[in-house]
Amino acid sequence: MGARNAGKAEEAILDIKREVPSAEIVFLEMDLASFASIKHAAESFLSTSDRLDILINNAGVFASPPGLTEDGYEIQFGTNYMGSALLTRLLLPILTKTARTSGADVRVVNISSEIYRNAPKAGLLLNQVKTPLTKISTVARYGHSKLANIYFAKSFAQRFTNIKSVALHPGLVQTNIGGGMTANRILSFIFRLFTSVASVDVSTGALNQLWASVADPAEVKSGAYYIPFFKEVKRTGIESDMEKAEELWQWTEKEFKEHGF
Repeated sequence: MGARNAGKAEEAILDIKREVPSAEIVFLEMDLASFASIKHAAESFLSTSDRLDILINNAGVFASPPGLTEDGYEIQFGTNYMGSALLTRLLLPILTKTARTSGADVRVVNISSEIYRNAPKAGLLLNQVKTPLTKISTVARYGHSKLANIYFAKSFAQRFTNIKSVALHPGLVQTNIGGGMTANRILSFIFRLFTSVASVDVSTGALNQLWASVADPAEVKSGAYYIPFFKEVKRTGIESDMEKAEELWQWTEKEFKEHGF
């Protein structure tokens, strides 16, 4: 279980073990807003594990105040997209090794959001992601990062055909995801109010990603984007623009190379 806060991680592990006493869970310290932290976490995992069947990229920040990650990217794009993309890249050797074993069914599940629709109409602002992007709203910045998650899943699926790669929206779930909305108190209040009446509980909110992770392989399509519950989205909007997806992949590769990866 990757997490940046040891205390919260241990609390979550204890909660799970109360429900499933036999669960074997190891805390892996990792801050997705830090390339150095991600590298250390990946190295730690690779040194202690000999296979990886399912990687769920399900962590990040939502509607946070303007800022930059440790490595100089807009905080939401840098955490939600760049962090997950780098972790996946660094774990690629063990993912591909596992995929070559008999009967393997390796999957990378990327948690996106329907809020990708709030991304700028122009799509990804790659020439501006090394700024706080203050010219667009905090929700638009979140949608910007979630659009990138969808593109990554599609591009990864095209390149690594022996690993199933999907993106999905878990739904509006009763978590503290809105806790970072300190930049706009009115928006924060509206979000909390909406969540209180329109959201699902955590158990229900986990269903879409659990299904994508372990359902019959014939039911889960690599490169697809799913909404609750288990429904493939077949839109022809910006999320389906493979030229933009390829542009993001190439740009990301260049950025990682500049950082020594």
